[in-house]
Amino acid sequence: MIQLIYLSDLAGRDESVLADILASAVRHNTASGITGMLLYAGGNFLQVIEGEEDAVHETYKRISEDPRHKNLNLLIEDEVDSRQFERWSMGFYSLTDADAEKLPAFAPYFRYGFDRSAITARPGVALDLLQLFCNGNL
Repeated sequence: MIQLIYLSDLAGRDESVLADILASAVRHNTASGITGMLLYAGGNFLQVIEGEEDAVHETYKRISEDPRHKNLNLLIEDEVDSRQFERWSMGFYSLTDADAEKLPAFAPYFRYGFDRSAITARPGVALDLLQLFCNGNL
């Protein structure tokens, strides 16, 4: 089993497609045995997907070909013993200024959209953020 974390941009920053992206992810992930979490902030996505290696790679390929996503940046691909997001075929959370106020240690990573250079320099923060919102520990 593997876990893959990536960043991407919402093409055209058209937030009206967010519900469609989530519905598509839930549908495809349920059929493929994928679990994960999708965070959105300021035109950017931070997502984790986990499951069997072939299914995860197929899912990532499909996302990379989706015209609603652009500038994919793979942060982490690791083998894992168990799922960390098993409750969600695809959890979703849209971060706000209020979240930045509640989480000052994490705010620099997402306040104005996900900061690629900061997250790339410290990729463990990506998993920390995803777990924080997945578990509702605000």
